[in-house]
Amino acid sequence: MKTSLLLLPALLLAATPLLAQERQRVSPRETVTATVAGEEFSVVYGRPYTKDPKSGEKRTIWGGLVPYGKVWRMGADEATLFTTSQPIEMGGTTIPAGTYSLFLLPAEGGDAKLIINKQTGQWGTKYDEAQDLARVDLKRTKLEKSLDQFTIAIEETAADGVLKISWEDTEYSTAFTPKK
Repeated sequence: MKTSLLLLPALLLAATPLLAQERQRVSPRETVTATVAGEEFSVVYGRPYTKDPKSGEKRTIWGGLVPYGKVWRMGADEATLFTTSQPIEMGGTTIPAGTYSLFLLPAEGGDAKLIINKQTGQWGTKYDEAQDLARVDLKRTKLEKSLDQFTIAIEETAADGVLKISWEDTEYSTAFTPKK
């Protein structure tokens, strides 16, 4: 019994490098913050490039790296986090103040939904549909200039905000309103 108790920490130490390799980031992290109608918002996400980090080859983004009809983690490495200091209205749904994971569900015809998920802290493509708070229709716009790196922005309009998701030649967006 004593030997197996001593063996357990040794096994855990031996496995630690494997876990670290599995969770090694391949894309730079970005934190975007904005103030909209006096309220604070932030997004933390991985910013993959159009080129494959291993081969340098250009990748097909929409319908390739970001598959149609499947949930995509909206960035690289850890799930993208969205934090709001106040409740907001987005796509007809009230989102309470807090931190959420964001996912994207693109369709082959160009439509897409933003998924706001209550689970946070997951790595990679760990996604639990039962934790979805809302699915919001996104507006699609064709970009004039192609973006090599995945980008998320929060912009303030008159009294509202706009969440923008851009990559390659496509931008998806949705408006939101802070609730007082």
